[in-house]
This record gives sequence, structure tokens and C-alpha cells, in this order.
Amino acid sequence: MSDSQDFTTLRRQTGMDMSELANMLGYSQRALSRWERGENAPRKSVVLALQDVVMRLQLEGAPQRAGGELFRFIDLFAGIGGFRRGFDAIGGKCVFTSEWDRHAQYTYWANYHDGEDHIMTGDITKVEASEIPEHDLLLAGFPCQPFSIAGVSKKNAIGQEHGFRCKRQGNLFFDIVRILGHHRPRIFVLENVKNLVNHDRGNTFRVIRHNLEEVLGYRISTRVINAKCFVPQHRERIFIVGFREEVGFDFESLQLPDAKNGPRLGSILHTGDGSEPMPDRHYTDSIGRVRSRYTLTDHLWQYLQRYAERHRQRGNGFGFTLCGPEDVARTISARYYKDGSEVLVRRRRGNPRRLTPRECSRLMGFDGPGEANFRIPVSDVQAYRQFGNAVAVPVVEALARHLAPYLLDGASAKQHAAKQRAAAA
Repeated sequence: MSDSQDFTTLRRQTGMDMSELANMLGYSQRALSRWERGENAPRKSVVLALQDVVMRLQLEGAPQRAGGELFRFIDLFAGIGGFRRGFDAIGGKCVFTSEWDRHAQYTYWANYHDGEDHIMTGDITKVEASEIPEHDLLLAGFPCQPFSIAGVSKKNAIGQEHGFRCKRQGNLFFDIVRILGHHRPRIFVLENVKNLVNHDRGNTFRVIRHNLEEVLGYRISTRVINAKCFVPQHRERIFIVGFREEVGFDFESLQLPDAKNGPRLGSILHTGDGSEPMPDRHYTDSIGRVRSRYTLTDHLWQYLQRYAERHRQRGNGFGFTLCGPEDVARTISARYYKDGSEVLVRRRRGNPRRLTPRECSRLMGFDGPGEANFRIPVSDVQAYRQFGNAVAVPVVEALARHLAPYLLDGASAKQHAAKQRAAAA
């Protein structure tokens, strides 16, 4: 379907006339008419805005549970709640959270105010599936270190097993299988590193697919999404969406902003001149300059340069990355607290600096540019680990909007699927 057809279909679904739509979108009626006639292609941002309007209208008419929520979900390997933020926003209620790290639990509790009916636990391997409340949706960003390129290299270097053979983290996928098998939720969403598909020459993903499709009977779809569509960070992750029944779900129809024209690092950095709308004095001084503790010491900066030069001479690409406001950052990881080498911010004078935890929060989409709403109640070391392990929030928000129609009652989801098939015919 073309963008113009999308525009026309979505405009009709909103029930708005051209005048109302022009006021909402900030474009002239003449521009809207050209999009309707197919003379010009509408901007992607316009199509995404209309999709949001249609989604909200669908949710307003959706049947609610007794507690007022549209659907119930559980958040496994929750970290600091990146997955949760997207699905809270479309009317879901989190009824169970599992996160083993006590520091991440602390940050999670600081940011989500749950009622008495919400359960939070630590080690999921020690929780019986029957103890978990009934739910419509299961979310799980299961540990990626056993499958990531960096994680595999590190484990090989020190002689440790990786993938499913990693005793500490590799078998946690089967706890997801155990819970899915017991509760049979309507939908699940899993997230992991892009390398999951290629790990162990594809054997790892074959085991995952076999368990989800053949053993449990779910229909699954996968897509690799790069977060740099939304945030100034190259961060590719695979998302696996499963449905208990066939609903005609099309993952590729999820429209994303053009990554080539995505935001740049300058949008999430502290301004340094006191002009930030929500200054964060823990990380900046009274006039908005980043505190000196985030600047690399001479000793560390010299070490990183020597390390990079040694690898350059051997033909390797290992080393630090200097970034400016116009750049897109490398993937920030849980090891960022060690030396900050993945993303070092260039300074006019002197050594480069690390990102502050607040800038990491913005880089991962927990805060928007200039914002400081997300509570960071832990040390810098723990905050860097938490953001490095998190999922990019705007990606989850886009996915949640795409899944919203299917999270209504079964009849509504089937009707939506039928409309999609008819529109594509």
C-alpha cells in the first residue's frame, strides 16, 4: 500500500474532515488534498501521527476489564522497565514483574507506582508458573550476553560456555517457555541482540523457533529494528512476536521513521549553558556545565589511546569512539561504566568525557531531549549498567501501538486483521 493510500485510509478512520485534520497536523488543506489525490507523498511523521489517532480511538472503544485496564501483562527480566513503558501507555496493566538485580529493582520501584495486586519477584527460576497471575501479554527481554557478539568473544577468551550452555543465563529462555505453556497468553513479545539468529551457526534460533512454534503452537514473526530511527544510537535488536491464534499480523507493516534522518547526539547532551528546560544538578553545575568527574583522567585517556593504537597496528578495529553533537553513537553497553570507550564526547579543550547517566537515559528514550523525569536513584556505576542493558523505549512504544488492536478482545482483533487483509488486496 502506498503512503497516499495509507493517508486516505487513516484519515477516514479518524472521522475528521480536511479542516479538522489540517488544524491538528499543522499543514494546509491544500497539502492534505494533494496527499489524498496521490500527487505528493505525505511525510512519514504525518502517517505515524494519524496511526496514533486511530489507535487511541480504537482503545477508547475497547472493552475494559473490571479494574479499568484494557489488558493485563507480565514483565520478565524487566530491568528498569523499558518494555513496560510502551505497554502502560496503551492502557495495559502490569500484574507481575521479575528482575533479579536488586539495584535494577530499586530503580524500577522508584519509577512505577503499582497497586497491591502487583507482584514483584527476583529469580524467575524459583517461581512456579501457577504463582504468576493470569495475563493477556508476556513481555521478556531475556538476557542477551550469552548470545551477543561481544559476550561470546569474552566467554571464549576466558574459556566459558555461551549460548544455551551458559549455566547462569543461557537457559532462562526455557523459563519463558515454561510460563507460556502454563498460562497460554494471547500474545508474547521477546527481545534480544541481533546476533541471536546467527549464534552457534543458527542452531540457537532453531531451538527457540521449535519451542515456540512446534512445542507451544504459537505463530511467530520476527523483525530486527535499529533504535537510531528514534534515538541517536546505533542499536539493533531482534523482536519476536507470537500469537496464540492466527490473526494476520504483519510485522513489516510497522512503519518507522527514516533512520538516515534520525536524531543526532546533540539532541540528548546537556547544553552546558543553563538553557535546559529541566536541569539536573546531580550531573551539571549551577550554569549547566557537565561536572568534571565525567571527564576522563589523563591516565585513562592515555591508556585508551595506547590500547587503540596497538589494535590499529594489528589491523583490528577495537578502541574508543569520539563523538560530537552531529554524530550517532555506537551501541552503549552494560560495561560503559568501566571507561566509557563506546561513546566519548569530544570537548573543545582537554580530554573527552563520558555521557552522564541522564544523557544515557535520553539516549535510551527513558527521557526525551532536555528532560529529566526518569528517576535515577542509584550510583553512576549501577545507572550505566542499567541503561546499557535496557531496551530502547521509543522502539517499544512504536511496537505497542502496532500491537494495540490485537490486544483488544478476540473479536476486535480478528476484525482488525480482516480489515488489514481487505485493504492490502
